[in-house]
Amino acid sequence: MSDDHDDSPIAARVRELEAILEEKGLLDARELDQVLEAFAHKASPANGFRVVARAWVDDGFKARLLENANEALPELGLSMGGGLQVQRLHVVENTAQVHNVIVCTLCSCYPLSLLGPSPTWYKSPAYRSKVVSHPREVLAQFGLTLPESTEIQVWDANAESRYMVLPRRPANTEDLTEAELAAKVTRNGLIGTAAV
Repeated sequence: MSDDHDDSPIAARVRELEAILEEKGLLDARELDQVLEAFAHKASPANGFRVVARAWVDDGFKARLLENANEALPELGLSMGGGLQVQRLHVVENTAQVHNVIVCTLCSCYPLSLLGPSPTWYKSPAYRSKVVSHPREVLAQFGLTLPESTEIQVWDANAESRYMVLPRRPANTEDLTEAELAAKVTRNGLIGTAAV
């Protein structure tokens, strides 16, 4: 059984379910820990950086990513699997007219495999409630001031669906390699609280 001591109702239910499955011999706690540890070891924002850089240099990949991210990710050796359930990933593209930001208002659902562990502020009740009602104010607190003409779309993740922002490619990067472009991406850019 996991050693996490999260006191949320969902965490308590998960611990109860783990205990029942262990009792019935359907779950080996050591195997579960090994799977979770292997998944967490591979979970990194560097994965998301690679996805964005590929989309910036390959229009075909970008189109596939925006249409069905779960089908496009294996092209880079990535997936949304690793847990007990595969989540659907939606990639939303920032443009000159629209800026996207992600949140999970119910808890802290987050594309862990592509963004690594979620930042503390992402899980905070203040962020989760305020970004929905006052996104411009929240983005300004992160140092991102957008023109009033830019529409801000807030995407609310849930247990089945996760979101990742495809930031706008920075100007004057036409001569950079894919690896150099990936180095310009930030986790906050993938969440939408920063530009790249």
